Amino acid sequence: MTWLGAVPAWCWWLIALVLVAGGQQYRVVLADGEATEARKELSDYRLEVSERDRRAAAQARTEEQRRQTVADEEGESARKKLELAQGRAADAESASDGLRGEIARLRAGHRATCGAIAAQQRQAGTSAVVVLGGLLEEADRMAGDLATALERSRIAGLACEAIISGMHAKSKR
Repeated sequence: MTWLGAVPAWCWWLIALVLVAGGQQYRVVLADGEATEARKELSDYRLEVSERDRRAAAQARTEEQRRQTVADEEGESARKKLELAQGRAADAESASDGLRGEIARLRAGHRATCGAIAAQQRQAGTSAVVVLGGLLEEADRMAGDLATALERSRIAGLACEAIISGMHAKSKR
């Protein structure tokens, strides 16, 4: 009989069980080490992503503030231009009022001087002066209104263009 036969069968089973359990324990220790390494890598990755997100958010805030500053500056510029245009429109309206007063004075003078002329001629002359004066007043009033509206529209359009071009020009840097 050999020495292998002297060892009972249950011992062989015990030896096999110890070897398998030891191998499994070794695998568990290796897996635990790999899991620890993976957790460390995941933690580093999360830290890197959060730092990247923080920088991106800061950059987005900076860009938003820059764009708001551009919009505020252009808005203020447009407001000043509108105030200037409104002042010019008020001056033009004042001059227009003076012109209307002159037309009224000419009409009154025309009526007073036409007393010596025949009734038929006076009526035709007065009608022409009255019609032309009315047309001139209406045309002057409409021109003033249109000029004011056009100036406001132009200033608003230029302000919008300046805001957009300011945002695009600075964001491409």
